[in-house]
Amino acid sequence: MKDENVIQETIAFVKKTLDGAEGGHDWFHIERVYKNSLLIAKEEKVDMLIVSLGALLHDIADAKFYNGDESIGPKIASDFLHSKEVIPEVIHHVVAIIENISFKSSLDKGTPKKERFNSLELQVVQDADRLDAIGAIGIARTFNYGGFKNRPLYNPDILPNLEMTKEEYKKSTAPTINHFYEKLLLLKDKMNTNSGKKLAEKRHLFMVNYLNQFYSEWNGQS
Repeated sequence: MKDENVIQETIAFVKKTLDGAEGGHDWFHIERVYKNSLLIAKEEKVDMLIVSLGALLHDIADAKFYNGDESIGPKIASDFLHSKEVIPEVIHHVVAIIENISFKSSLDKGTPKKERFNSLELQVVQDADRLDAIGAIGIARTFNYGGFKNRPLYNPDILPNLEMTKEEYKKSTAPTINHFYEKLLLLKDKMNTNSGKKLAEKRHLFMVNYLNQFYSEWNGQS
């Protein structure tokens, strides 16, 4: 099957699978990550089929909606790609992207960084995914998920935990504002590609300005 046909069939599969998904992890999130991946990839020498499939399938079964089970997404993606007779090398690479793309993976202190999977294709898709977690859309997604989990907006008595392990991150029930400090504001300095770094700057500043306004309103100052 031609690459373009595989991509189009993957788009249709993801749309169907994520129909009715939580608003921050639905098809439109996937579409934004896919488009950002293509944008970033223009300045990188990457395998575009792997980047495309990695972006489209990276959240096919986000572990946070499956009791923390991180094996479901990779399996669904692998089974689907095998059904489309995608070559094994591509499938293995796409699955590795899905397994290593998340922010929480960087919190796993048990695996030395040099032993973790890495590739330029992963870096491109990871940057695209992180871009969708910051800026105006990132703020909207954060509060959408916080509401989905019935978390408080903010509690001055509950401070952000800046030393979380991967397991603590997965089990966190902290107020939504804490998530800015525990993840979102850290992403700018974790971008891999030059394009990703440039795009992240403006979105990061937007979040800083938003937080300043939030605290001002919270404290009755404006």
